[in-house]
Amino acid sequence: MPAEVTVKDLYSISEVAEAFGLTVPALRFYEERGLLRHSERRGRVRYYSREDLARLAYAQLWHDDGMLTLAETSAIVGSEKVEDRLGLITAQRDAMLQRIEKLNHAVAVLSHMLGCRTDDALACPMTGEYIRGRVDAALNSTPHVTDFFLPDEPGEPGELGEPDEPHESPESSESHEPHESHDSYEPHESYEPHKPHKPHEMDQPDECRGARPEGSAEPS
Repeated sequence: MPAEVTVKDLYSISEVAEAFGLTVPALRFYEERGLLRHSERRGRVRYYSREDLARLAYAQLWHDDGMLTLAETSAIVGSEKVEDRLGLITAQRDAMLQRIEKLNHAVAVLSHMLGCRTDDALACPMTGEYIRGRVDAALNSTPHVTDFFLPDEPGEPGELGEPDEPHESPESSESHEPHESHDSYEPHESYEPHKPHKPHEMDQPDECRGARPEGSAEPS
């Protein structure tokens, strides 16, 4: 038979909210989603044991650290078999990896464009080639090269947000080789475009803090 919980082992809903950086309404919402349970009520005030708080911390592991929505967190916390839990985790991890890949591409594009020193960005040899290739791909109904700006190896310009070396148009320097004509450009054929995916959506409740007036009743 489990040991009886004493008053010192219980924490009011206000104490828990302050300790975990949440609001009282957020804790109530967590209870509605099945992510938290209270052990006792004293009048209208909810009290939680350390076991209850461990359940709350476990939910925060998935929601805050794992960046899952509350709906996804509820599904994982409520899963009873390891196979179900692993399936949910795998799906979310794969979606995040796709997002990371797209973000890396976006960083590479912006880092390259930081290196453009021409008034007309299209006069940049690399940018101009990419734009012509994108137009060709659209007219020929073929995939355009979305990894055009990505570095070949880690540490090259564009990696981790580092801008490329400044570059100018061919007309601004005699050392540049003449750029290939529009007709000579051939888009890469080995690249398969990204598959679209849904963005990650957080449904965490409003966490706006509000001070409780002195002398008011304990939130329940």
